[in-house]
Amino acid sequence: MSSRASAPLAAARHSSRSSAVYRHADEPIGSVEQIYSGRLVPDLAVSTFRNIDRLFPSRVVTGSERPRPRTQALESLDGVLATVNGESYDLYDYLALNQITGLVVLHRGSIVHETYQRGNDRDTRWMSMSVAKSICSTLAGMAIQDGSIREGLAARMVDYVPALAGSAYDGVSLRDLLMMASGVAWNETYTDPASDRRRLLEAQVAQQPGGAMAVMASLPRTAMPGAVHNYSTGETQILAELVRRAVGRPLADYLSDKLWQPFGMEHEATWWLESPDGIEIGGSGISATLRDYARFGQFMLEGGKIDGEPLLPEGWIAEATRPTTLAGGESLGTVSPGTVSPGSVPLEYGYMWWTAWTDPSRQDQAYAAKGIHGQAIYVNPAREIVIAQNAAAPKPLGKLAIDPMAFFDAIVAHLDRHR
Repeated sequence: MSSRASAPLAAARHSSRSSAVYRHADEPIGSVEQIYSGRLVPDLAVSTFRNIDRLFPSRVVTGSERPRPRTQALESLDGVLATVNGESYDLYDYLALNQITGLVVLHRGSIVHETYQRGNDRDTRWMSMSVAKSICSTLAGMAIQDGSIREGLAARMVDYVPALAGSAYDGVSLRDLLMMASGVAWNETYTDPASDRRRLLEAQVAQQPGGAMAVMASLPRTAMPGAVHNYSTGETQILAELVRRAVGRPLADYLSDKLWQPFGMEHEATWWLESPDGIEIGGSGISATLRDYARFGQFMLEGGKIDGEPLLPEGWIAEATRPTTLAGGESLGTVSPGTVSPGSVPLEYGYMWWTAWTDPSRQDQAYAAKGIHGQAIYVNPAREIVIAQNAAAPKPLGKLAIDPMAFFDAIVAHLDRHR
């Protein structure tokens, strides 16, 4: 953290911490700039990623007093073998080469495999990074279902976020935003200090109310709304603003009341704020345990229902997790955050969820929440499997030796053979 931000943040984040003892709380940490530039040595990366609530003021997401029980029917994954680009990799290769710090596999709601590395355990909180986007988009679906967003997917950004009035976001709908197809310019390059993503991060570091929306309102238009996909963390911050104003309370409280407590999440989580007591950072900054990330995947697998009561609109999960042709006829685009290459590969993106990009997972209509440095929640509805992983890859993107979904496919195939 830069020296200008460290002193005021230290006092603010103390008040947001849990009263429970957290055994990693006194470990050394790096800065948020080091995270996004990929300039953390391995041990410091691990201790930073499990202490991100010390980087910014954070709001607590309260856990359940009656955690959802997790039955265990443990299965050895020693027989798992993934072949990627002609090379074969087993579980031990995957854990080592992809810098995995935690891996949980659920089958029909039961834990069939669980492992932790680098000093983590089931009580360790870990950064979500862009996994938070999928959680934030799910909160938008809940807000539609409970009537807080009356217009549904047709809701206009400027009607809920006055700071965007007169900006390039005039005419952009909620559906456009969820697809990251606003038509507004954005450069997501994490390691480029001059990128829009880093400008948004600078606004977060400054901790001034309204700083993020000032960045978003300054952006020019490059395409018609709904016509072109362009991955943008900034648009998830707009989504956070919209949901916050629609439901009339902090996102962390809404997440706690709608999902974290009633679905039986075992531990509290924390969520970064734009400013002290301000709005949550919609695109990142959740810190939760791996089992609770897996429970979120299980919630999606079970159709977004709790005790038979739907929390999401009918058909929401199918729409949110399938490739979709955009309004302008565009159905081709990027498979990696930060780059847009229309016409090159299928657009594997839904409502801030990544749709399957390997053939076996496509056949099963699987989908995933992904975050930089290797974070993932994988949901395979056809096989009733959820896989959640934490990782500490050395760079935000491009340093995972083994495609996670290819390895998840191998886990699915292994469980099919042995169950």
